[in-house]
Amino acid sequence: MKKLSVIIFTTMAFVTIVEAQVSKSDFSKGLHFGLKVGLNRSNVYDSKTQDFSDNPKIGFAGGAFLSFVLSESISIQPELLYSQKGFKGTGITLGQSYSFKRTTNFIDVPIFLAIKPVPLVTILVGPQFSYLLSQKDEFDATIFSSSQEQQFKNTDLRKNLLCFVGGLDFNLTSTVISTRVGWDVQRNNGDGTTSVPNYKNAWLQLTLGYRL
Repeated sequence: MKKLSVIIFTTMAFVTIVEAQVSKSDFSKGLHFGLKVGLNRSNVYDSKTQDFSDNPKIGFAGGAFLSFVLSESISIQPELLYSQKGFKGTGITLGQSYSFKRTTNFIDVPIFLAIKPVPLVTILVGPQFSYLLSQKDEFDATIFSSSQEQQFKNTDLRKNLLCFVGGLDFNLTSTVISTRVGWDVQRNNGDGTTSVPNYKNAWLQLTLGYRL
């Protein structure tokens, strides 16, 4: 509940700031605010862990976006999203096999350069800052020992991640269908010493949005 409250408060603060700026700005006609909701299909790549395999996982994605129109075809579009990522994995640690499902909850802040070659399609590309709110591992209790579980708990997690994201928006009047592909530039561990899954996140995202 505390984590959900933080997400709600952050989103409300973002909306309040946007509304205040729009009401004061002479360029308010060039600002567009919207909300979006959808799904991530996430996995990991560039794993440095030996004897480790992974499978994709489905998670929730949703939040708000703001478009600063610079010209008829170019704009800057920052977004604020709650994004669930993760994967299903198997591997070996401490000489024993393990199987588990990992869910990671992020606040994602992409900042896109948006190019609109035609009115119905917008091409977006840019960096993303991601902050790890929480991580949950669900282990297969039949084959996972307490010593192995402790290895996962002692991992030095990186909270702040730099990512790269690109995608397309399909503009249907006020409705927006968005597709995204993103991947981390940095690994999930902070000090590089962990022996449990050491990887970078990658994900596909599909959302339905509405411009207010």
